[in-house]
Amino acid sequence: MDYASLASGSKGNCHAIRHNGAVLLIDAGLSLRQVERRMNLIGWDVGSVQGVAITHEHNDHISALPVLLRNTAWQFLLTAQTKKAIELKMHVVIPDSRWVPIQSGSSLEFGPWTIKPFSLPHDAVDPVAFRIESEGRSLAVITDLGHISQVVRQSCAGLETLVIESNYDEQMLVDGGYTPELKARILSKVGHLSNEDTAGLLSTMDTSHLHRVVLAHLSEENNHADLARSSAMMALQNTRARVFIADQHNPVLPSV
Repeated sequence: MDYASLASGSKGNCHAIRHNGAVLLIDAGLSLRQVERRMNLIGWDVGSVQGVAITHEHNDHISALPVLLRNTAWQFLLTAQTKKAIELKMHVVIPDSRWVPIQSGSSLEFGPWTIKPFSLPHDAVDPVAFRIESEGRSLAVITDLGHISQVVRQSCAGLETLVIESNYDEQMLVDGGYTPELKARILSKVGHLSNEDTAGLLSTMDTSHLHRVVLAHLSEENNHADLARSSAMMALQNTRARVFIADQHNPVLPSV
């Protein structure tokens, strides 16, 4: 099971998972043209996309959804509450024929994957992350959360690949130019994860099968890739896992 970050950050998010010739996208914050261009750059075929799993209704995760509804036949996997929020926000209708309902804590089979959505602490109506398994392989994509809940920790056990938010360096955020209100939102229990938060998870989770950690959703204002990487590598120093950084502007295809 292969993973690629097509885009990750506050300007747009889209992740891709490939297995047995089929591709699943996670989030639709990247234009269809850019999805196709970036998949071509890594040698993946956009014609293999089966569907898009949506984590929540914030713009950087759904901005391309109206275009995808008009120009593709893809299925959309999302919770009922998130579907309603998106339809109201974007003035679109996701027809039942294109909707694959999901629910936190309930697994479903889609294409060659077993998809296990789980809830996240974030300021959206019904935010989820996804653990995805197929033929003994496992990965999870976990971004946009304010703290590491017990559900998150349990969902990370035994993964081969973990894509995890490492949004900000706390001192950079505190010293930076964001408004006090925005700083408070990011720092809250339903905001985003700091490098330290992410390192705390990595240092305590079950890493017995972990090969790859991809640090995602890095803030361009309040973080540096070197800071995030250093923090994660220190937490993983007694493991075999390699650390990669997802990028806002270019696809990243981590090697095993």
